Amino acid sequence: MNEAWRDRITVDPSILVGKSIIKGTRISVELILDLLANGWTVDTILENYPHLKKEDVNAVLKYATEILKEERVYPLP
Repeated sequence: MNEAWRDRITVDPSILVGKSIIKGTRISVELILDLLANGWTVDTILENYPHLKKEDVNAVLKYATEILKEERVYPLP
């Protein structure tokens, strides 16, 4: 898998209590995913957060996809 998201997403315990963020910002992956889930388009996000790039939003989606691919589900008896 293309891991270019690693150049744009980071975790720093001193920023937002260690939540995943877009490098150089205090904007969390969670926030971007929440905006997209609530109907915001990439263009709307970029208009409201002009210091972000389309590649940042794409990195958020790739990061989330990779995290979910690693998820393991264990059925309860």
